[in-house]
Amino acid sequence: MASQDWFDKDFYSVLGVSKDVSDADLKKTYRKLARKYHPDSNQGDAAAEAKFKEISEAYSVLSDTEQRQEYDQIRAMGSGARFTAGGQGGAGGFEDVFSMFNQGRGGRQQAQDFDDIFAMFNQQQGGGFGTGRFGQSTGGFRGYGGPTRGADVTARTTIDFVTATKGETITLQGEDGKPFKVKIPAGVADGQKIRLRGRGRPSPDGGESGDIVVQITVRPHPVFTRDGLNLRVTVPVTFTEAALGATIEVPTLGGDPVKLRVAPGTPSGRVLRVKGRGVETAKGTGDLLAEVQVAVPSHLDDAAREALERFQSLEPKENPRAEMMSKARG
Repeated sequence: MASQDWFDKDFYSVLGVSKDVSDADLKKTYRKLARKYHPDSNQGDAAAEAKFKEISEAYSVLSDTEQRQEYDQIRAMGSGARFTAGGQGGAGGFEDVFSMFNQGRGGRQQAQDFDDIFAMFNQQQGGGFGTGRFGQSTGGFRGYGGPTRGADVTARTTIDFVTATKGETITLQGEDGKPFKVKIPAGVADGQKIRLRGRGRPSPDGGESGDIVVQITVRPHPVFTRDGLNLRVTVPVTFTEAALGATIEVPTLGGDPVKLRVAPGTPSGRVLRVKGRGVETAKGTGDLLAEVQVAVPSHLDDAAREALERFQSLEPKENPRAEMMSKARG
């Protein structure tokens, strides 16, 4: 920012605060405005991006005690004066400012004040307002917080369940049409975001580039589901397997099936655990959780029906819902 801008811009109005605003209220107001106008929340909105830069500029100056004091002094000096180049207009502008310092003083004191004014604006060596403290590329007074960071770019991709579980490096196309690679870590979850530092839009004034933020969508698997690092699978068993016990095969993700022992009298919903056959990541490895589900036959031939009816006449006369009904009645 050039020095002239310090006369022209009212940072208090930009942030909507009074000149005696406290540091705490200043920070609170800035954070509210920054969330509202942040480029990530207003992608493609040039007006919002400009507003965000404007409020950031204002807060950078007003949140620094020394800069705020100097800004207030310069604004006070500029209430009726402007620096102009050369000629009578230029002389008049300087006289308006110096009149604040020279009322009732002699020539020697005026000369000293003259030096003080130029020292404030870093003019002792003949520099212009575009050099020294006012000459930062995005800096304004004392550098105004440094160069502007480039904007982030959001990308989205959908991957299959196995890729999300095992991990893989994939290639996506950037907004400029150029391909870029993304390393998908093993165990990435649906909805998770991967941030590629410095791969976003460049800074407009030599600062660091923004990031690419890749949001991941994971396609469901027809058999397996995720439970943290564990994999879940529902395994149907017959009534006789559950009642009498059996050894069954259970699938694993991308590997050979494993054999599990179903104990006699196993009910629906019981979970059998296979250690170490879940999601394998740098943070650990999960298990395979096989939930037993008793499958009821939908079609019976006459012989099977007769056998079940004989069993029904012999099974214990217990009501499996009795305890539940008792608890429901309170």
